[in-house]
Amino acid sequence: MAVDNWMHVEFSNVTKVYSEPPQTVTALNNISFQIHEGEFVCIVGPSGCGKSTLLRMIAGLDRPSSGEIRFKGDLLTAPHPKISMVFQTFALLPWRTVLDNVAFGLEVQNVPKRERENTARELLGMVGLKDSEKLYPKQLSGGMKQRVGIARALAIDPEVVLMDEAFSAIDEFTAEALREEVAEIHAETQKTFLLVTHNLPEAIELADRILVLSARPARVKSIVPIELLRPRSPTASDFVSIHKDIFSLLQSELEASIMRHRLSGLKEFQGLRDMEDR
Repeated sequence: MAVDNWMHVEFSNVTKVYSEPPQTVTALNNISFQIHEGEFVCIVGPSGCGKSTLLRMIAGLDRPSSGEIRFKGDLLTAPHPKISMVFQTFALLPWRTVLDNVAFGLEVQNVPKRERENTARELLGMVGLKDSEKLYPKQLSGGMKQRVGIARALAIDPEVVLMDEAFSAIDEFTAEALREEVAEIHAETQKTFLLVTHNLPEAIELADRILVLSARPARVKSIVPIELLRPRSPTASDFVSIHKDIFSLLQSELEASIMRHRLSGLKEFQGLRDMEDR
């Protein structure tokens, strides 16, 4: 099979169905797209449309019901050592110091202690926590915890970094500082980044392309290239224009979702009326 050397992640007709009898829910419906090496891709869509499910499948934490997910041409069916993830909830180990949290992935890979600690210290310096290595998670602010999460994700030297609402659990001032740091890390390392976010200006600020998902069951509604020079100002006319266009896409999905919900309710109500008339 010939493989595009630039292609990092590929979804081919991916559908995800959750079945908990008597209910069956289709989260993703026939999703297809490609992400190329070194891209920064943001994923947006209505609340509950399956954005995080999509990311978890790339991380190997969940599997599609049908279709294929490939990493560098190879079928992805389990967590991959070159794909790491930054979680919204930080997911730090409370009994380990900052240094040991960052080094955890390398420890799992049996990297010698001195080497993994040197790597962790270097990354803590990169995210501005050089003097915090002996602290424990309970001693950190939300922004500091997420910096540790980012450093931990980078410690294993991944090719793909997944970020699930990584800035939503911290205040906006700290989030803006972290976005700038992540943009710098992306520019410096040229790793592939995928960020799920509900924050549209955040997506436009960071992304090379924005993947817009429809309401559940999610499908690819649009893939929007962002060809603005960096750094990007939210008040610039081009930025505002892109924001308006994508917001319109999302708004139409929200309205369609509400209408589907209302129609479903009407059908259920009519069913009850039919039963009463029998």
